[in-house]
Amino acid sequence: MFNALVLTQHDKQTQAEVRQLSLSDLPEGDVLVDVSYSSLNYKDGLAVTGLGKIIRQFPMVPGIDFAGVVSESADPRYKVGDEVILTGWGVGENHWGGMAQKARVKADWLVPMPKGCDAAKAMMIGTAGLTAMLCVQALQQAGVKPDAGDILVTGASGGVGSVAVTLLAQLGYRVVASSGRVEVNGELLKQLGASDVIDRSELEQEGRPLDKQRWAGVVDTVGNKVLANALSQINYGGSAAICGLAGGFALPTTVMPFILRGVNLLGVDSVSCPYEKRMSAWEQVISLLPDSFYEQACQTVSLEAVPECAANIVKGKVTGRILVKV
Repeated sequence: MFNALVLTQHDKQTQAEVRQLSLSDLPEGDVLVDVSYSSLNYKDGLAVTGLGKIIRQFPMVPGIDFAGVVSESADPRYKVGDEVILTGWGVGENHWGGMAQKARVKADWLVPMPKGCDAAKAMMIGTAGLTAMLCVQALQQAGVKPDAGDILVTGASGGVGSVAVTLLAQLGYRVVASSGRVEVNGELLKQLGASDVIDRSELEQEGRPLDKQRWAGVVDTVGNKVLANALSQINYGGSAAICGLAGGFALPTTVMPFILRGVNLLGVDSVSCPYEKRMSAWEQVISLLPDSFYEQACQTVSLEAVPECAANIVKGKVTGRILVKV
């Protein structure tokens, strides 16, 4: 028997509780993993609270990522005792996820633990950190260099945003962090590497199709008006790497930034990211994040505390990363 956070639905209301399960309860898969840590991401928050249509089949064990040790394997790529990481692939959405002491998954969804990393550190990075690294790599591949000008990071207080701020600063970019809680998180964001912090409200007002050029690049986790305004302010030939919709999935903009300033809109997906690209991002994010990041921007909670933390993350009241000790 093992502990798991189980989501059920009654009268269209999602309920979450820690239960004991057996191995026979787990879904099919090639590899059984003893899970050490998971993490709480915005998508997990939507799933656990039921505020987003993330889960359509119940019961479900949430947790879109986890790290642990292989205890059984029917795939030659992984043997008993191997340390592994899983992020994405619909785990925690339509396949039981990482907020349990054991998980059975497809071998294709796993990656081996990179050198210099362990389970706790891997989940302090987690899906959010992997996504942030993919965004930064997308800007680099689009030719956005540190001397090109300021890089805007929206939703900078959240998991993806806080990692993106840190990574960009480590790479020598001048970072401007946008947050809805400047008075609470402004100092932390500067400690992580932001040169300046602005209030999100600056980017939520009704803007013009083309505004004053301000950003060499953008990492956006918010969408909607925030992204629309950011796009209107990107320098000629600049790029925006987008990966989130915390502010909504709409994009109330025009074609003008793209056809008059040659702006590049770079969609970033970490859920189905190919293995080679995924490993490259893991290796780079581990090499770049300083020890101070894990100390400043991460907190650890138990399975029992996840429902309360999930309610806070969807309300925008969580700063940095939440590590779930399973």
